[in-house]
Amino acid sequence: MAYELHYWNGLQGRGEFVRLALEESRAPYIDVARGRAEDGYGENAMLEVMSSKTEPHVPFAPPFLKDGDLIVPHTANILLYLGPKLHLAPKDELRYVVHGLQLTIADMVTEVHDTHHPIATGRYYEEQKDAARARAADFIEHRLPKFMGYFQRVLAQNPNGGGRYMVSDSLTYVDLSMFQLIEGLRYAFPRAMKRFSARYPGLAALHDAVAERPNIAAYLASERRLPFNETGIFRHYPELDKDVR
Repeated sequence: MAYELHYWNGLQGRGEFVRLALEESRAPYIDVARGRAEDGYGENAMLEVMSSKTEPHVPFAPPFLKDGDLIVPHTANILLYLGPKLHLAPKDELRYVVHGLQLTIADMVTEVHDTHHPIATGRYYEEQKDAARARAADFIEHRLPKFMGYFQRVLAQNPNGGGRYMVSDSLTYVDLSMFQLIEGLRYAFPRAMKRFSARYPGLAALHDAVAERPNIAAYLASERRLPFNETGIFRHYPELDKDVR
């Protein structure tokens, strides 16, 4: 039975971290909101699950994954569930280290989102531009190097990874998520990320190695890979981007 991934149509967003794991492992899945209504899919099908008055484990928001009757919400939680099934997580207690890194990535993704929506998610970006400029400047100057410096250190100090993997001695879903995080940052802040490879060579090499994996490369070249846009988490507003020393 195919997994059912529920996320907003037209967006990479948080759902993309799950898609990358499913694509790397070639697991059968249905991107429900992108499916046809006549087949029982589409965004309305996703909204029906979220608004259900009878579903005992109704999710608050996408992304969520359906595996048979089980509904698993939240990106990091979905990946914790899928990791062992897709052979993208260690079999021992290190799977919780992977999960912790994924939660740290989730923290950074939230901070990226807040660079363009620092006051209220329900208000348009144009209504909070001044606050966004201040928030983005602080993110670029302080938060981005703090997070990336930490991830670079984790990668370098993994005793079994040989500088290739964040945890353990083989690919895990957090390596795929690091690729996506870097991709998103390069889209949103191309000027700030201009010297990324020189500052964080290990992470840059990890990004490139993930992009070259056959299943990921095929996915990136396919129509299944949606482009970044200004309705997702990673948005490119030139006025929020700046060079860093």
